[in-house]
This record gives sequence, structure tokens and C-alpha cells, in this order.
Amino acid sequence: MKFGDFPKIQSLHTVAGLRAHLETLGLDMPCDDIVESGPHSPLAQPITCDGLRIGNRLGINPMEGWDGQSDGNPTENTYRRWRRFGESGSKLIWGCEAVAVRADGRANPRQLYLADHTESSIAHLREQLVASHKAAMGHDDGLVIGLQLTHSGRFCKPNDNTRFESAIAFRHPILDRKFHYPNDRPIMSDDDLKHLVDDYVRAAKQAQNCGYDFVDIKHCHGYLLHEILAGHTRPGPYGGSLENRTRILREIVDGIRAVAPGLRIGVRLSAIDLIPFHADPARSTPGNLGPGMPDSFDGPYKYAFGVDQANPAAYDLTEPKAFLAMLRSMGILLVNITAGSPYYNPHVTRPASYPPSDGYHPPEDPLAGVMRQIEVVRDLKQAFPDMLIMSSGFTYLQEFLPNVAQAVVRKGWTDVVGIGRMVLSYHDLPRDVIEGRGIQKKRLCRTFSDCTTAPRNGLVSGCYPLDALYKQSADFKTLAAIKKPAKIA
Repeated sequence: MKFGDFPKIQSLHTVAGLRAHLETLGLDMPCDDIVESGPHSPLAQPITCDGLRIGNRLGINPMEGWDGQSDGNPTENTYRRWRRFGESGSKLIWGCEAVAVRADGRANPRQLYLADHTESSIAHLREQLVASHKAAMGHDDGLVIGLQLTHSGRFCKPNDNTRFESAIAFRHPILDRKFHYPNDRPIMSDDDLKHLVDDYVRAAKQAQNCGYDFVDIKHCHGYLLHEILAGHTRPGPYGGSLENRTRILREIVDGIRAVAPGLRIGVRLSAIDLIPFHADPARSTPGNLGPGMPDSFDGPYKYAFGVDQANPAAYDLTEPKAFLAMLRSMGILLVNITAGSPYYNPHVTRPASYPPSDGYHPPEDPLAGVMRQIEVVRDLKQAFPDMLIMSSGFTYLQEFLPNVAQAVVRKGWTDVVGIGRMVLSYHDLPRDVIEGRGIQKKRLCRTFSDCTTAPRNGLVSGCYPLDALYKQSADFKTLAAIKKPAKIA
């Protein structure tokens, strides 16, 4: 078997086939034989937390938006995507996409940001989502919509999609080199972070004005607040101890509660991280990415959150559990769990058959990556049964997604199964599952990673293989030309 040549999900055919393959991998992934539909289905059950009643257990995870206007306002493509999320039938919409709290904190020049001149359009996005949900479902009972607030930190590209304009929390011996952070450029100062608190507080108040049920203070995927959690080596009040590394979140929360009373707060957290990976040069050839391998590092790895410092290819839940305990003590009960970063270990974050153009072929069967996230959420849910925990990383399961989603909800391993890339190709999958119409296999995301490769190369985001809007666009041919040299699909 060649590297990356793992059995494709569709080749397993049946639940029995999936179970047999999981057994060869030593993975004890729960998977129900029959997906129930109707009001008694585990996935159709409502759940209430923090005074919010969520109408079912299939939610939509936020993704990076790459198709807004340069001034931070949405385009028609953005509105269309949000309307489709409303039509999905999901009752917990965790933000749809990341919205920056200021212009220079964007991950790309087309990312939305919340400011005075964008507030009305970001309110209109929510209004269109609600209207499309009502049209599809007949009502909006149990619909809960959040807005994810972010600063992209090390991965800021606010003006040019080809050039990082990074703002970093500490010097990282691997990522500084990997992403060309200049040796003479300083880290963000304590004053910089204090001013950033004000940006989050202002944006949260504006989100409340827009009608959102909660705001997500994003701590995942290597972006700024996630990086601060890893700032063991940062000096001063925002680094070192866990108390210091969570100081900025406490300050943001205090500020929000002072100006926006009643607004709920959630956190999307990369609960675990691993050392960065790169394509194995010994197994790469011109035009053909090699399999992923971890970067080498001597000594304790003190540059990540939720990692085993003695063995950074493994995770450690000690600090993530302490972090969730702190959230609970602050009255924050809405948590969305993800893992790693798509910039430096994408197989951890988004298990897939095919890599993005700047990635590597999977170093493990992607089912192992799915199970890693399921296990992490299971362990955190067991430790914090009173918190509402939403999970991630299910898209790779494809036709078996409903079977596994139902099983983990039924077993109490998670409260809500969050779906990301899948809804770009098959936006109404949650409704089909809950209403018993069955899976439309031709619309399933097969994890070609085009939705990452396209925007990484300056194109708009979307599902190019399966969504006609993108498949028929001029960008489709450009994307094909970009992918061909790398032989990634």
C-alpha cells in the first residue's frame, strides 16, 4: 500500500464493513446500525443550556470565510452560504464563519470584520439565515445562532493573500521559521493585548445589537487567543502560568458582561495540539507531496496547549480540563471542541483523504484522526457533564456520519455533533437525517480539500467539486491548474 493510500470510506460499503476496518486499526468508534428519524431520534432531541433551548443535536461549525468584500462586508456568496446554513435544519449555528474584531486581525483580505460600517450587514446575515430556516422548517423554534469573534494573530493576511502580517504572542522555534516571522520583529506587547480586549468587547456589544444569541471567543486553530494559551515562555502578565495565559479571556468576559448584559458567551477551543508536521522530504518528489511527519524538536516542547511536552506527537488533557473548569466557574457553559491547526497539522484538525496544496498526505488513516477528536470530547464531557459540548471532525465519515453521530449522542459522549466542510457540499444533510430521507451520496464531501486549497491560493471559498455555483465559475479552472502540479486529487 502506498503512503496515503488508505481505504476510501465509500469502499467499506456497510456499517459492518466500517466496523471491520476500525477493528484492524484498533479503534473503538461507536457506530449505530440504524439511524433513527422522527421525534424520538437521539439526534432530534432538544437540549437546554444557559437558558438557551437548542432544538436538535446536529449543529454547524464555523469555518473561515474567504468571500467577503475588502471593507469587511459580506457579498452575495456570503449571504447565499448563510441562507443555506439556515435551510440545513440544524438548530445550533455556531457562528457560520469567523468574524474578525478589527480589520488588521483578518486571516485573509476577504474575511468579514465587525465595525460600525459592517454592523447592519452582519445583522442582515443573521436575518436571512433565520428567514431561510423558517421557510425550510416552518418555524424557528429552538434555533440558536452565535457569532464567532476572532483575531488571527500569527496567521493574519489582511491586505494580501500571499503575505503574512503576523502578530504573535511569543517566539516559536518552529512556527517562526515555518511562516517566515522576522527575527527582529517583536511579539505583541501587553499594551497591544489590553487594547485588543477593547476590540472584543466592542464587537460583542455590536453582535448583541445584531440579535445574535451568543458570541464565541475563539481559542482554536493557532489563531491569537489559542496561541496565547500556549504562551508558556511569554514573559509578563499574559504568559507563563495558566492563570496568566487565560488573563486576556477573563478581561474580555468581564468587559462584555459590563456592556452587554444578558449576552451569552461560548468558547471554541482547540483542546489538544500536536507538534507541527511537514511533508516527508525523503518520500516527496517534484509535484507529489509526501506523507506528513512531525518536526523535530529536542527537549520539552513548551510551545503548545494540550500537548504532552515530553512527547509532542501526543496530547495531554490536564490543562484543557483546568481551562474548562475556569470557564464553568465564570458561568461559560457553551464549549465547542476542535483540535490542532489547519496551518501546521491539518490531519489533526480536519481528517481528510487528500491534502490542501500547502499540506502533506495523511500520516495515518484519517479515521484515527476522527477517533482522536471523539475521544477527547468524550473525556471532557465526562469531566464536565453540566456544560454543553459541541464536537468537530466528523466530515471524513461521509455516509457513516449519521450512524456515528447518533451513537456518540446516544452514549452521552457529546451533546451536539458539529458539522463543517460537509455542509458546503450538502447543506441540508442534517434535515435529511433527522427527517428520515436518507443520505444523498452524490452530495457527500469526499474531503478533496478544495475548500482549503482554493482560498489559500487567493480564490473564493466554496465546494468546487459538488456545488454548481463554484463548479461553473472561472475559478474552477484556475483551481484545477493549481492542484495539478501537486497531484493532490
